[in-house]
Amino acid sequence: MVLVIAGDRSGVGKTTVALTLNAALTARGQRVQTFKVGPDYIDPLFHTALSGRPCRNLDALLTSADYIRTCVGYYSQGMDAVLIEGVMGLFDGRGGSSEGSTAHIARLLNAPILLVLDVQKQAASVAALVYGFCHYDPSLQIVGVVLNQVASDRHRQILEAALAPLGVPILGVIYRDQTLALPSRHLGLVPPHESQELPRLGDRLAHLGQTCFDWERLTPLLAPGVTSSIPPFAVSPLPPVTIGIAQDAAFHFYYADMLDLLQALGATLVPVSPLHDPHLPTGLDGLILGGGFPEVFAPELAANHGFLESLRQALQGGLAVYAECGGLMYLSQGLQTPEGDDYFFVGHLPTVAYMGQKLTLGYRQATALQTTVCMQAGETVQGHEFHYSYLSAPPAMPLWQLNGEPEGWGNLRLHASYLHLHWGGHPQWAIRFLQQAAKVG
Repeated sequence: MVLVIAGDRSGVGKTTVALTLNAALTARGQRVQTFKVGPDYIDPLFHTALSGRPCRNLDALLTSADYIRTCVGYYSQGMDAVLIEGVMGLFDGRGGSSEGSTAHIARLLNAPILLVLDVQKQAASVAALVYGFCHYDPSLQIVGVVLNQVASDRHRQILEAALAPLGVPILGVIYRDQTLALPSRHLGLVPPHESQELPRLGDRLAHLGQTCFDWERLTPLLAPGVTSSIPPFAVSPLPPVTIGIAQDAAFHFYYADMLDLLQALGATLVPVSPLHDPHLPTGLDGLILGGGFPEVFAPELAANHGFLESLRQALQGGLAVYAECGGLMYLSQGLQTPEGDDYFFVGHLPTVAYMGQKLTLGYRQATALQTTVCMQAGETVQGHEFHYSYLSAPPAMPLWQLNGEPEGWGNLRLHASYLHLHWGGHPQWAIRFLQQAAKVG
């Protein structure tokens, strides 16, 4: 059994509740494994920082039902508590369906659901909302609610009286507290490694968690239940290669399963910092440039001339490179800000990145038109886009079509695209990348 933390809509405090549970359990010395529904990269960073264990994404659209069940069963081994933070509202999935939603994951795992409600502008109407969520899909197990943003003891009493006839337990009450708000910017929360406040925040959340939850009823719901020793990917090691992984404040969007898969295949992973390293480390067979915030750190990235030049030379020498979103931007000629400031990057791709006001967001299906360092021409993939930037010029020979437009660059040494892919459920991409990396460029 694992506990799913869901909300009736976005912004009700799912992340706060999930982090509070995580912090309180960890402070008690409990071993906590966390998961996050959907393609989010930032919330998992907070869970990882608090529990000390990689938080793993559960995405039914980017992987598969079997992969999700195996992933949860495998990484729940030896844990005292297992938490799954949901995404958006409980039933919100792709388009107008519940496909890929928190409800979808809860059904796959037959997991109980803790429903988080922002009640700051509600009184007796909360009962109608909870009644509707409990009866909309009888196959789901809503085992209790957490009342968030409660204004006062009197407000709490009104809410308790309204919910009492439903028989749905109130398993947590969190009073309105602005000090618990997490700072955010254009792509969501500011990542924890950019803040000096995380230790203090963790302490505050742990203290809050000891008092705001009904632990007597909650604790049995957190036990992992049946686990499995079967790993989510069964692969055999390949000849050893060394792969650089861009990991700093500018580049850190990676699914934990991707890194585990590469290591299971025998790759040695070397952290690389385009922000701070004076040059690209020698001896690399390949480089992965994940997403992140190159737009936030554009001046520092552009000023690190030694690293830029060494990467240019490595690319010319045939280094195998996989780049997603922010990594794609970094390989471009450079970035222009809305204020008109220009910052010059690697210059390997014949295009310039511009920061815009329109968010490009959503799941995408794409069919590769080129064979790249990790996939074959004709292969169809499911991915996810999430960016404000756009490029000045499309590729002459695009990797694929995204939103009806040519997008991405690819050959046997390169894969560069805005599309985020979950390699965990598709080990063939990692296998091809490592096989290409082992070849001399």
